[in-house]
Amino acid sequence: MTRCFYASALLLTLGSSPASFAQRTPVAAQDSAFVRQNYRKLDRQIPMRDGTKLYTVTYVPKDASAQRQYPFLLERTPYSAAPYGESNYRKRGPGPSQELSEEKYIFVYQDVRGRYKSEGQFEEMTPNVPGNSGQQTDESSDTYDTIEWLLRNVAGNNGRVGLMGISYPGFYATAALPDAHPALKAVSPQAPVTDEFMGDDANHKGAFYLLDNFSFMNYFDSPHEGPTEKYSELFANAPKDLYKFFLDLGPLKNSNSAQYFNNRAKIWNEYLAHPTYDAYWQARNIRPALKDVKPAVLVVGGWFDAEDLFGALNTYKAIEKQSAGTTNRLVMGPWTHGAWARQEWSKFGPLTFGQNTAKYFRDNLETKFFNYYLKDKGDFKPAEATVFNTGINEWKTYETWPPKAVKSQAFYMQEGGKLTLAKPTAAESLNEYVSDPANPVPYTNGVYAHRNNEYMIEDQRFAAARPDVLTFQTEPLTEDLTLAGPLTADLFVSTTGTDADFVVKLIDVSPADAADSKASSKKPQATGYQRLVRAEPIRGKFRNSFEKPEPFTPGQVAEVKYELPDVLHTFKKGHRVMVQVQSSWFPLVDRNPQTFVDIPKADPKDFQKATIRLYHDTKRPSGLGVGVL
Repeated sequence: MTRCFYASALLLTLGSSPASFAQRTPVAAQDSAFVRQNYRKLDRQIPMRDGTKLYTVTYVPKDASAQRQYPFLLERTPYSAAPYGESNYRKRGPGPSQELSEEKYIFVYQDVRGRYKSEGQFEEMTPNVPGNSGQQTDESSDTYDTIEWLLRNVAGNNGRVGLMGISYPGFYATAALPDAHPALKAVSPQAPVTDEFMGDDANHKGAFYLLDNFSFMNYFDSPHEGPTEKYSELFANAPKDLYKFFLDLGPLKNSNSAQYFNNRAKIWNEYLAHPTYDAYWQARNIRPALKDVKPAVLVVGGWFDAEDLFGALNTYKAIEKQSAGTTNRLVMGPWTHGAWARQEWSKFGPLTFGQNTAKYFRDNLETKFFNYYLKDKGDFKPAEATVFNTGINEWKTYETWPPKAVKSQAFYMQEGGKLTLAKPTAAESLNEYVSDPANPVPYTNGVYAHRNNEYMIEDQRFAAARPDVLTFQTEPLTEDLTLAGPLTADLFVSTTGTDADFVVKLIDVSPADAADSKASSKKPQATGYQRLVRAEPIRGKFRNSFEKPEPFTPGQVAEVKYELPDVLHTFKKGHRVMVQVQSSWFPLVDRNPQTFVDIPKADPKDFQKATIRLYHDTKRPSGLGVGVL
């Protein structure tokens, strides 16, 4: 999935990865000698209700007894519960963070069904089966059966269980919420994979995230026979220039050539076989199952998360909408995928935050959450939403998310590249550009061998200079402007083709003489920084329905309206608000042939130039809807 995974501390250090390895890497904690001296390690194969055994590693405090009892803190993962064997201990503390390790829990790590040393068949985001009765299994029932076994077989427990995970393990945390075991008291889905067609990892609004998935599935989707301790890559692949590599690859179907996946990757083939929001994807959307949730929930996400920003926001919203009585809290920080688990996170690229935001989260929210619900220790009284404002580098708290005080407004595109809060008055006004699949707009400026994680905040002047990117901006602001909540792109367009992608970007433009970009020495920013705040694509044929795509009629105006993920960002006085519109974002997103075809089956001849028009007049007022605080 391009699950934002960290396979290792190395990938965390690099800050970008061909895939994201959601195995949570603990911050610096006690070494393995400390763990060995203070914990007993148990490696067990826990039987599920259908007889499948899941490999489970448990670290039990040596002083656990009838007189001194501890709660369980569980993580279920497809990325390995290693090290395996009762004589092999984790090299860092027993818990997922130093803070939780110091608190002492019975820490449990489990390989999910069909991954690493667990038996069974792995399924991509296993669909939910309502109810926990009979022999049918899903991730909720596997969690239920695991908890039941732990309570009965691990001495010194206090009868309470917590569950957490980042990215794919975040999905397993979410998936445990329906029909949860009564002992499951506190769950923290962090950057959870939630709906892979609408906004997480695999697709965004039907636009396929090529770069991440190609790299990730090379390892994650490697076939194997039975339980194993190691996965191998399907093919050797180390391009130095990803833009060139994927252009040379050609149509998406070439990924299954003998040199690459060669039809050996189950999930990759499922992705290509399901290019619409059909039953396959709908069954893997966990949101409809988040009803009558009993455990307390702490949902965590990052504003700069390139993989599962959608998942965090929409998991929280689904629980709020469908499970009104649940204790459900949201935390959104200035983080890339899982950066809150790092020892230090006080800056990102040219941005500095003035504090260690990761440590703040662990001390004030995560650790208190589990201590309170699992140990009756201290209190946990945060606001409904604890959210970092990325424009002024401050934590804010709200009684709801989005905040109740938000007022709906819209920025409208105008003649001459202007952007205003007033609707267009021109009787007829438009801009046009030629979108060429042979020369797609790059998602980042420069040559990269791996995904540039900083693209989420990158200076967009490289894009503004291209003839196939339309740019609109306000006059300098006369006072600070704070935007909060989701954004809504509303475009009136036509094309000479029969399909088209659209990418809408919200950008914060610093004044030409600004000194507030706080550049790092590594990447100094010139004044006039066009800082990306939010961007999101949509595959145009899904403008009316994600289940039933429709071609564009060449030359006929069509409305393309869709939601971008939320923001909390203050545009400072003197800055400008900018919106860019383009029709490719390569190779982050695969190329749209611009002809109405099944893209995973497209041939080279299907890829055609198209002239795209964006209208901004009284009858066709293209704009970006925002929430203003």
